[in-house]
Amino acid sequence: MANQKGGVGKTTTSVNLSASLSLSGHKVLMIDLDPQGNATNGVGVDMSAVKHSVRDWLMQEVDLRDILRPTAATFDVAPCDQDLTAAEVELLGVSRREMRLHECLAAADAVGAYEYVIMDCPPALNILTLNALVAADSVLIPMQCEYYALEGLSALLNTVEQVRRRANPRITLEGLLRTMYDPRNALTIEVSRQLMTHFGGKVFRTVIPRNIRLAEAPSHGLPAILYDRHSRGAIAYMALAVELAKAAASPTRSWGQAPAGASGR
Repeated sequence: MANQKGGVGKTTTSVNLSASLSLSGHKVLMIDLDPQGNATNGVGVDMSAVKHSVRDWLMQEVDLRDILRPTAATFDVAPCDQDLTAAEVELLGVSRREMRLHECLAAADAVGAYEYVIMDCPPALNILTLNALVAADSVLIPMQCEYYALEGLSALLNTVEQVRRRANPRITLEGLLRTMYDPRNALTIEVSRQLMTHFGGKVFRTVIPRNIRLAEAPSHGLPAILYDRHSRGAIAYMALAVELAKAAASPTRSWGQAPAGASGR
């Protein structure tokens, strides 16, 4: 989950998509790469009680198995704490620093047990986000349908394309996810139309509505599907999980390529 713009729903999507996929029968690992630790807190893990975190794993001081925590939604989380901020500085002194997460994942036997590994990136194109892009098979971009979102999207796509050319040729654009969607807003409709025009089948059909239950759930340490499974937000993320799983079962598409004849995914 990547977008250098904050407040677009990256963490909400990471937590709720992980829960929806897991409760649909898939084995899921969520890695919290944002030093704010909102994804960690949002699944009921107390950051202050974390003994070993993603920072320790990235610095190769512990194994992935040593930091994994189970969640109420049956998926596992690799939690972070504020020490992850220090890892950004520590990585500057490491050779091939942009490859560190990729190497850690490759060396972790536990990763093979999962069908999906979802990484929640910080709201910046920094070394942690770069590590995630180098390690990932695909990038899912949550975004609000507003004017400035389009400018930020262009910068992010350029970064992903550079990563694809220089470090990770297998990375694809999983899709653009419209979040906090309000169909009563004329700008929302216009930006959504532009996304569909320019990206076609790379825009998820599922939209995530503005929903108070989605906003309340993290304070209870639960994904929306466990907090209120009948809420519009919970239903939307379950629909996204179904759409994503179907896409994963389809033949691999090349970078930026929409399915033939698609007007929207």
